[in-house]
Amino acid sequence: MKLTVLIDNNTFIDRYFYGEPGVSYFIQEGDNSILFDVGYTDAFIRNAHKMNVNLKNINSIVISHGHIDHTWGLFDLIKLYTEAAIEKIKYNKPKLIAHPLAFLNKQISEEEEIGCIITEDKLGKHFNMNLSKEPIWITDKLVFLGEIERSNDFENKIPIGRTECNGVEIDDYVLDDSALVYKSSKGLVIITGCSHSGICNIIEYSKKICEDNRIIDVIGGFHLLNPKEELLRYTCEYMKQSNVKEIHAGHCTDLRSKIELSKYVDLKEMGVGLVLEYD
Repeated sequence: MKLTVLIDNNTFIDRYFYGEPGVSYFIQEGDNSILFDVGYTDAFIRNAHKMNVNLKNINSIVISHGHIDHTWGLFDLIKLYTEAAIEKIKYNKPKLIAHPLAFLNKQISEEEEIGCIITEDKLGKHFNMNLSKEPIWITDKLVFLGEIERSNDFENKIPIGRTECNGVEIDDYVLDDSALVYKSSKGLVIITGCSHSGICNIIEYSKKICEDNRIIDVIGGFHLLNPKEELLRYTCEYMKQSNVKEIHAGHCTDLRSKIELSKYVDLKEMGVGLVLEYD
């Protein structure tokens, strides 16, 4: 598997790409090309062009969850495909994989919209929709986890705004938050968006679904933004006890959390332009 970071909060020095507070990764696994999240603007498309990554030929789009910094780029991707159709340029109509709750309305307040701005019905006109709470094996080695089991008592304790479900407004604990896992020859590579489910919960569920306790890398946002001391301490202890080999913590992981995590696990630099490969 080869993973290329198209969007992250950080960019590497002397690499002339665009960064923004969002996530987008281009993943190649065998003959399959997968786009994991689409950021907030068209910056992932502009970076893909600079990197010679062909987004017109992807097989699947995986959305980690329905927040703006992971979904609003869908608007620009639809523009890319629509313009290709107008110009008679060949492109795939990719499968869109996500949790069934990913495209519900999400708000912090009446004025602050934090969910996807394109409805599920409209998305269905442009993509082959595959919404599932259950795991989906995209390839023999790459799985979308679906709804993450929340098995510990220290993560995902505070809702992120409100969401509307079956016509009723409720606190949003981001049940749609999911991840990808790649089964390498040496262990599991876990790919996250924001880890609203809890990074430790995600790792535990990955082990269960893939039947492998070896974690060689965790890539993405850990949702550690000014975390409470208890949460950060338990997360660090979990990383040590689980013998996680290394992590590429980015996006929604603040500096204090990265420094603390680095005391327990091998923390690598993360940013736009990073390319990672696994057997």
